[in-house]
Amino acid sequence: DSEGLLRIKEENQKHYRRAQRHQEKKEKIQRHNRKLGDLVEKKTYDLKTQYEHLANLRRSHILELTSVIFPMEEVKTSMRDPADMSSESDNAMTSSTVSKLAEARRTTYLSGRWVCDDHNGDTSISITGPWIILPNNGDYSAYYSWVEEKKTTQGPDMEHNNPAHTISAALCYATQLVNTLSLILDVNLPKKLCNRQFCGENLSRHRFTRAVKKLNANILHLCFSQHVNLDLLHPLHTLRNLMYLVSPDTENLGR
Repeated sequence: DSEGLLRIKEENQKHYRRAQRHQEKKEKIQRHNRKLGDLVEKKTYDLKTQYEHLANLRRSHILELTSVIFPMEEVKTSMRDPADMSSESDNAMTSSTVSKLAEARRTTYLSGRWVCDDHNGDTSISITGPWIILPNNGDYSAYYSWVEEKKTTQGPDMEHNNPAHTISAALCYATQLVNTLSLILDVNLPKKLCNRQFCGENLSRHRFTRAVKKLNANILHLCFSQHVNLDLLHPLHTLRNLMYLVSPDTENLGR
């Protein structure tokens, strides 16, 4: 029994010395983990600072791009609401007629159906200059009509103020701006669209509509990536959505 007790004591001492070594290793690992944690925290702070600096650079580049090369602004049209003209109309025009005219004014025949749009005909959005504008409500039917006329009319187009020309130019500039913004923001666009898509040959209605849908999808994707307020966006408002995206009031622009 004495010999057995002695063996047990020796084994216990071995376990105790091993436990001490393990405790030292544990403390060493804990010190190493704390050191790595401090380093990771410092690196995270540095990375966050670099992200903020990069976002500010992107933001400054975008604001410079949209103020010098691709300026956009809202162009008001000189249209008056029928309700405001009721006092100036003759006695034959009743209040119901005025209300019906106001309702008709807020309705647009777009792509074969009537849609309600509060901005119908009131405003347009210009890009690169006041003469290159897009309808605010997304009604590009003037381009379809012009293409149909070109099919039946021979000779050069002498109408320089044709709205189809401004629609084509505005969509071309918008496409170029969107592709440039995707490079600056480092955001991959969901739809591939060339800058020259709306230039050159006359697009059929199907190809034109398909290209416009691609452009609107890319713009919305950029707006989502920069956390633009969703209540401000509309799927058909091409340039207005772009204005909200590059606005100085967009807090997350450049993220």
